[in-house]
Amino acid sequence: MKDPLFEPIIINQLELKNRIYMPAMHMNMAVNFEVTNQLIDFYAERARGGVAIITVGYATVDEYSGNTTNIGAHKDEFIPGLKRLARAIQENGARALVQINHAGRYNFSFFLDGKQAVAPSAVPSRMTRETPRELTIDEIKEIVNRFAQAASRVKQAGYDGVEVLSGTGYLISEFLSPFTNQREDDYGGSFENRMRFGLEVMQGIHKEVGDDYPIIVRMNGNDFMPGGNGRKDLQEYARRLVEVGVDALNINVGWHEARVPQIVTSVPRGVFGYLAKGIKELVDVPVISGHRINDPATAREMIGDGLCDMVAMGRSLIADPFLPQKAERGHEKEIVHCIACAQGCFDNLFKLKAVECLCNPKAGREKETAVEKTKAPKKVMVIGGGAAGMSAALSAWEKGHRVTLYEKDNRLGGQLYLASAPPGREEFAELAKDLAHQVALSAINVVLNQSVDEALIDHEKPEAVILTTGALPIKPPIPGVELSHVVQAWDVLQGKAVTGRRVVIVGGGAVGVETALFLAEKGTLSPQALKFLLVNRAENPQDLYELATRGTKDIVVVELINKMGKDIGKTTRWGILQDLSRSGIKNWTSANALEITETCVKVERDGNIEEIQADTVVLAVGAASYNPLQELVDKKGIPCKIIGDAARVALAFDAVHQGFEAGRTV
Repeated sequence: MKDPLFEPIIINQLELKNRIYMPAMHMNMAVNFEVTNQLIDFYAERARGGVAIITVGYATVDEYSGNTTNIGAHKDEFIPGLKRLARAIQENGARALVQINHAGRYNFSFFLDGKQAVAPSAVPSRMTRETPRELTIDEIKEIVNRFAQAASRVKQAGYDGVEVLSGTGYLISEFLSPFTNQREDDYGGSFENRMRFGLEVMQGIHKEVGDDYPIIVRMNGNDFMPGGNGRKDLQEYARRLVEVGVDALNINVGWHEARVPQIVTSVPRGVFGYLAKGIKELVDVPVISGHRINDPATAREMIGDGLCDMVAMGRSLIADPFLPQKAERGHEKEIVHCIACAQGCFDNLFKLKAVECLCNPKAGREKETAVEKTKAPKKVMVIGGGAAGMSAALSAWEKGHRVTLYEKDNRLGGQLYLASAPPGREEFAELAKDLAHQVALSAINVVLNQSVDEALIDHEKPEAVILTTGALPIKPPIPGVELSHVVQAWDVLQGKAVTGRRVVIVGGGAVGVETALFLAEKGTLSPQALKFLLVNRAENPQDLYELATRGTKDIVVVELINKMGKDIGKTTRWGILQDLSRSGIKNWTSANALEITETCVKVERDGNIEEIQADTVVLAVGAASYNPLQELVDKKGIPCKIIGDAARVALAFDAVHQGFEAGRTV
């Protein structure tokens, strides 16, 4: 029986070789709306990897619909660049689409030379913290026309179809939503009127590009916005889109302002497939489901179970461009999975940087990082088998060096397993396994349960050494830290320390916050128990919510500065703070831990000294680089690189990227 993931499918008259769809993602790789070589190299690599169809964008429909790092489709002068990108995708085996969009109230005045963003109504945006200007009827008609003209340019540039973004809180979904559309004319009020703008856009495009040219709409299955559109309204909108000639529906979820996590690692794989299913049951065109589908098994199950016809895998293909090819050839264990950390993709957008990837240091640098085998292979010793060490060993081996990787523990992975302990962070363990499998596929010699000393270095006689010996947790100079009920957060997360009912965590950075959430899970309902009690109506839903979020621990986090989780990425932090709140964890910010006693922690806050009762005190005040071998290696005159936490304590992203650079520059 053929794998459902690799059955062909047709959209309008466009034949696709499999069911894997790469959705549009803002890459921050265009310059002044122009397609760049960086963008072309990035997408050419994904096309070579076996995906059926790639949608680039979003692309602008006028100069006020996005910013200069978006691909431009609002002027004819951008067509040559669009053509180059289309050819790069198509010549490497994939179909090519462009997504067109207008940001509406989600555009920043900073990108508009100080001009106000536009929207159906003057409703402030929580994302931009600005208030847009209400569009006039004439302006609405003009924007409809600009969508049509942008689609025409996409067709002229040789793309196989066009996608329209009608979700995520951008202009079309702003017209749809009663939250942002407070008009009293033909474009506001009833749902029929609020659909008018979106339907007119599709009709205008259809008239411009013709019946045979595929039109896909990326729309929300649920806005997840208070006062916005839910599933039922959007199912009706989907039905109406198909009536006006839309050829496929790509089901998105949530607005950027929504308080339901959508893309981070705590979101279960494939969880939003039910939204695609609800729409698929009502329409007779292909329905695509996306969000947190990072492995072929999930994708295959969703298609096989009838939730959708195709799967959108975006960041999964940033992490591993060859995921489709590996899956089709039966090599799924070789896939490097996206772990939804958002450190290199979404967090980079807020920094106005091009998209990168924690799991794939080559992403966005495909040409620059193309392997050139060394003409002078060296014997390389990599000391430390965490993320940095494995990444360094792999890139040094790929370059042609003879590599031995030493790890003092009984498995590779290091602090990735520590990072995977808190609830919703399990994917970090998947990265550890994926990197270890890549090492196993190579000719790298791996030595586990082996500490490295001078005798071993003298015996091995390496020509280059890469030190990735990591870090150790800090013990702060607080009176009482030597007491028996004081433990390190790392030991708690690894199951090496038991905690009492009343827990005080000293330190509210990433490790402290994640340890608090780890402990807050103790005594809560498991997913299986929750489903059993819910479907059997054993308890009412509100009680089940309490039982699922409130455990058996009384937890207080004490943080010296006025902000919890300062070192957590912007994309992830808001959701984690939300979890802290609903778990009943108490946050004491701007608080200084003065002393630990047998029964409490004495804390200074607002000039007052207070006591927090504690059965266990957990230390989470940071880590210090552990690098005992550098002096020895330097003394022997062996070329040496120090990377990862051994050089400076940082994120997993830094460890993987530093390791990659160290290995490829030996």
